[in-house]
Amino acid sequence: MFGYRPDGRRLKNVDPIIRITPYLMPMRCDAQVFLQHDIDYEKLTRYIVQKSKEGEKLTFMQIFVAAYVRAISQHPEVNRFIFNKQYYARNNCSVSYAVLKDPQNTDSHETTVRILFDLTDTLFDVRDRMNAAVANARATEDGDFVIKLASLVLKIPGVATFLVALVKLLDRYGLAPGILMRELPFYSGMFITNNGSVGLPAPLHHIYNFGDVSLFIGMGGVQKKAFVDAEGRTRMRRWMPLGLTADERVCSGAHYGAFFADVMRFMENPEELENPPEQVCFDEGLEYHVPKIKKPE
Repeated sequence: MFGYRPDGRRLKNVDPIIRITPYLMPMRCDAQVFLQHDIDYEKLTRYIVQKSKEGEKLTFMQIFVAAYVRAISQHPEVNRFIFNKQYYARNNCSVSYAVLKDPQNTDSHETTVRILFDLTDTLFDVRDRMNAAVANARATEDGDFVIKLASLVLKIPGVATFLVALVKLLDRYGLAPGILMRELPFYSGMFITNNGSVGLPAPLHHIYNFGDVSLFIGMGGVQKKAFVDAEGRTRMRRWMPLGLTADERVCSGAHYGAFFADVMRFMENPEELENPPEQVCFDEGLEYHVPKIKKPE
């Protein structure tokens, strides 16, 4: 209320052409833009193998999230969201995704993690945060906050419908409880799913109207495709497909273009993520930090 929410602060100095779009497209599902991109799987694999020899275990998903965090540090405009047709700058850099409670059993229950990152994080900082969050989620035997809340409201018919409607109403005016935004995965800058881990193609996933997620990324299974090399020869190479869904209202196409160009550049050159960024950009008057994870001595 009055321009402040637990997850952000209202922006007023937004380009009028951008600012009018929520009135033309009131919901996120109205404004979804779908993009597809292929990542050089073989190049990333060689990098991961080399880092493993050096004692640094990494995954494709960790590299992508690190690329996202680094790109947000240079393009804060993408880390915005819209509520009640008003623009807000998010006061955190957050990513959500689903994980299996038992990674060896595809029939095990799913849970979700929502992870906060600092914009100075290196690739290894991002990895450590993700590993810690997943380990904590899998170690919680009775279920996390989301599972407990869902189980509780579903016990009584009609309560779930009423509660969701109430939260959406409060959320519209910035009055939803802060604990929901801290715990629910729908309040993140990006939601990501790794469909490749279960052998599925990259999805072009919808963006939820509930919450404030403005970007959804789907990773798919590795594919072999032909390409023409620098010498004009046709060759086969393995690629990792990505499906990207973005809320086009959040910022201009130029900002999105620069952001995605940086993400793909970091995926092509992940070694750039091993060091902190030289500078970090925030929306005016909205700086935030997250303490680093302390490693055991």
